[in-house]
Amino acid sequence: MQGLSVTDANNGITVGENGTILRTTNGGTNWISQTSGTTHSLFGVSFTNANNGTAVGDGGLILKTTNGGITWVLQASGTSDGLRAVSFTDANNGIAVGAYGTILKTTNGGTTWTRQTSGTSEWLYGVSLTDTNNSTAVGENGKILITTNGGIDWISQISGTTNFLYSVAFTDLYNGVAVGSNGTILKTTNGGTIWT
Repeated sequence: MQGLSVTDANNGITVGENGTILRTTNGGTNWISQTSGTTHSLFGVSFTNANNGTAVGDGGLILKTTNGGITWVLQASGTSDGLRAVSFTDANNGIAVGAYGTILKTTNGGTTWTRQTSGTSEWLYGVSLTDTNNSTAVGENGKILITTNGGIDWISQISGTTNFLYSVAFTDLYNGVAVGSNGTILKTTNGGTIWT
């Protein structure tokens, strides 16, 4: 499995190779297979509550559910670049990242996705959307990008590593952690100005 999103103590979704989607409603005691409608590998998933979620994967694939994954609907991403991660703050606002610095943004629940200028051609593997203005993306060779204006500008930060970074999570505007290859764990307490 490649991606995981948990909304509370009982409900969670994981995605993986060949369009695999599994859901639990009992805290992981049982995982039930869901029909994704694709054989593309899925790498990232983000749920804002037990019903509303988005999964991303190879070939620019974006799938959305509004009923907890019982049905998944294909969304037009506007790209064939592989997508590796997705993060939503609410049912409408989300960011997806992937191959060659691809960053896509939606403000209408994925009805439309708009490409943003990342300023990099390196693959991005993780993204954390703190609110509609503030996001952090991580990827190849220690790449960390932040935006504080909803993606109009993405600014490169100094990570202090060349190890690939695969995932990032923020609890608020200031406190975040990024993880990657060779046991890399980076932490910031000032919104990414300094990573240690």
